[in-house]
Amino acid sequence: MKLYPVNPLALLGMQYGYNRPLDRRDFPYHHIPDWAGHYVPKQGWFRRFFGNQHGMANLGGLVGDTAIAQDTFNTNQVSTKQTAAMGSVAMSKDGRIFRYASAGAADLVVGNIVQSAAPIPNHLANTPPVVAAGATSFSYTPGATGGAANLYAEGTLMIDTTPGNGYTYRISGHPTITASVAFNLVLDPDEAIVVALTASSRVGLHHNPYKTVIQTPTTATAKVVGGAVNIITANTVSENYGWIQTRGPFAALINGTPAITSPVANSGTTAGAVDVWTTAAAAVVVTPCGYMMQVGVSGKNNAVFLTLD
Repeated sequence: MKLYPVNPLALLGMQYGYNRPLDRRDFPYHHIPDWAGHYVPKQGWFRRFFGNQHGMANLGGLVGDTAIAQDTFNTNQVSTKQTAAMGSVAMSKDGRIFRYASAGAADLVVGNIVQSAAPIPNHLANTPPVVAAGATSFSYTPGATGGAANLYAEGTLMIDTTPGNGYTYRISGHPTITASVAFNLVLDPDEAIVVALTASSRVGLHHNPYKTVIQTPTTATAKVVGGAVNIITANTVSENYGWIQTRGPFAALINGTPAITSPVANSGTTAGAVDVWTTAAAAVVVTPCGYMMQVGVSGKNNAVFLTLD
């Protein structure tokens, strides 16, 4: 199964079979279709393509301005080396969508629905110091809970109280977090503070939704973000990376016997499964995941059309 980049120009280039930096002259008749033209910078197209020489790639995606090719089913593509930004998007030829992710405290089970890491209450609604507009780092004091170094790398800093209310900034990194002890929070250099913060502001730290994902428990603690298509091993000694599916036909673990076309959500009875989404289910912590493509059989992995992207 081959997958292609989502970006229209990257898709176009791969359709023509290029495996090197491209410019406008690489396209037939020096022509870039109108539907893709607005993606081309004035200096010419600079995206680079890396083909799989062994014909094993079934995944293509964009990492910044680079197209990548990987095999979702090859265990060599599940590793401790991060090769894409968390949440990077890839698409199969038939339109299935995938996101780059890492596993949490347990191995991901193929066919299981997975959720984001749970937010840490003591890392929310914290009081910042005075932070000038234009700053890309500042001293952050959390509540009475610690955390690992770079726990929030590629995640976000959100401001929930004026001054600065409503702004969201991408986090670059930070050292180990000690409970109630200030540490240096570094933002992405392209996302400097817009509105200066004061002691009246309130700030919170949020994981990247695709970082250290876990099997969805019967009482979900965060939003469902996808389905496991490979065994990404647990983050015990080091963080492990791979791809999860977010849209299209997926063999999901089923709880109950949902009818064909029934909307489904994460199950409150069976961890990692989907169940019929009902008005009553909405009162529980659930995320609508998609629709049944067949009559479900409890305990089996049946066809569900995921709609998480």
